[in-house]
Amino acid sequence: MAQVETIRTWVERRMPELVAAHRVPALSLAIGLGDETIEFATGILNRDTGVEATTDAVFQIGSVTKVFTATLVMQLVDEGLLALDQAVRDILPGFRVADADASARITVRQLLSHSSGFEGDVFVDTGAGDDNLERYVDILAGTPQLFAPGEMFSYNNAGFSTLGRLVEVLRGAPYDRVLRERLLDPLGLRHAAVDAEEAILHRTAVGHLRTAAGDIAPTTVWSMERSGSPAGSRLAMSARDLLGFGRLHLAGGVAADGSRLLSTASVEDMRRPQVRLPDIDQGVAWGLGWELFARDGRVLPGHDGNTIGQSACLRLLPEEGVAVAVLANGGDPHPVFAELVDDVLREVAGIGQKETPAASGPAPHDAGRFVGRYESSTAITTISRTDDGRLWLDRTPRGVVADLGDLPYRTELVSWRDDVLLPVDPEGGVRQPIAFLGDDGTGRAAHLHTGRADRRMDS
Repeated sequence: MAQVETIRTWVERRMPELVAAHRVPALSLAIGLGDETIEFATGILNRDTGVEATTDAVFQIGSVTKVFTATLVMQLVDEGLLALDQAVRDILPGFRVADADASARITVRQLLSHSSGFEGDVFVDTGAGDDNLERYVDILAGTPQLFAPGEMFSYNNAGFSTLGRLVEVLRGAPYDRVLRERLLDPLGLRHAAVDAEEAILHRTAVGHLRTAAGDIAPTTVWSMERSGSPAGSRLAMSARDLLGFGRLHLAGGVAADGSRLLSTASVEDMRRPQVRLPDIDQGVAWGLGWELFARDGRVLPGHDGNTIGQSACLRLLPEEGVAVAVLANGGDPHPVFAELVDDVLREVAGIGQKETPAASGPAPHDAGRFVGRYESSTAITTISRTDDGRLWLDRTPRGVVADLGDLPYRTELVSWRDDVLLPVDPEGGVRQPIAFLGDDGTGRAAHLHTGRADRRMDS
């Protein structure tokens, strides 16, 4: 196929340039075009050891794991063991957050679509034993409710750990074992690891973080806590294996060997919009596990992932039977991912390049709605205004993300769209728009939203 060779030539020519320009230590990708596959790897997996990347190399896939967890949940739905609009408490009677009413109302569908409304970044290590998720769900009892269940979207890692526990209870086995027995092994994913003990058996990438001096150095911690596994703290695999999972969804739930792992109806349900996202230049909606991206009138299911110095991207173009899986271990990989996806979409479907957000003017003169202090479990963000009318964002990491090396971030904010402002300085190579939503009762925004709804704390 001429199309395959065109993309292969572009990859081999352009990817080394992009990797170098964005200081990415190593990158691996796999592109599925129908039955054809393009694979490519370049760079160093660990700058301390000098081990080179190959297409068999294993990288952490971070939050792309959430689509695996959602698939395990939908298998339960297929078998009649679970209903999407069932209350979580029906399966996990001890499930509760700080808000008693919300605790009783939160449904499986809301967990899958990040619309349950409770604080989602609860990074607590509950041990390495098989009871880790049971103990994790117990510690959620003090977690604050940010908004009523189903009211809006706010990315929620804790919700997916809760789903992992739900899978355990209904399957009668630890999450990691269910993942392997129900997905990894049936899909023939030979270069996949559920933890560091399995990863060490492979050619494995180490994450690299930016130091205070601006250098890129290997992390001293390979993965986060086991209780975050269903949300993306530990699962690692090759780009080829991640592509294999993507192809399961392209094939309507049928694995390469012809076995059915998920019903066609569940595959379609996972791609159906459940909740709209704020206008922050990410997806337009969230399905059941999948983020839904809009491009030239088309909807692309996908998911991104970030762990300790590692990043992943998976995108599907179902009508053309196309999937793109790309993995990296540090630097600023997201612009690299974006250019690769843009090229594939243009070549196979004539889809135009995604526009980069551009400022529409300086910060609004009446910026009182935005100014204030917003908090989550992972950051304190202050929006302030200087005497010359300029608006500034200062974000200080807190908790586990600070411990793992996230650095403070300061940038000026300028106008973009209505109550959505744009940072002047990129973070991780990306200028992420920031939405200010709701009303605290005084006309000021109740939430600062970058994918997560951080609460105003200076009312």
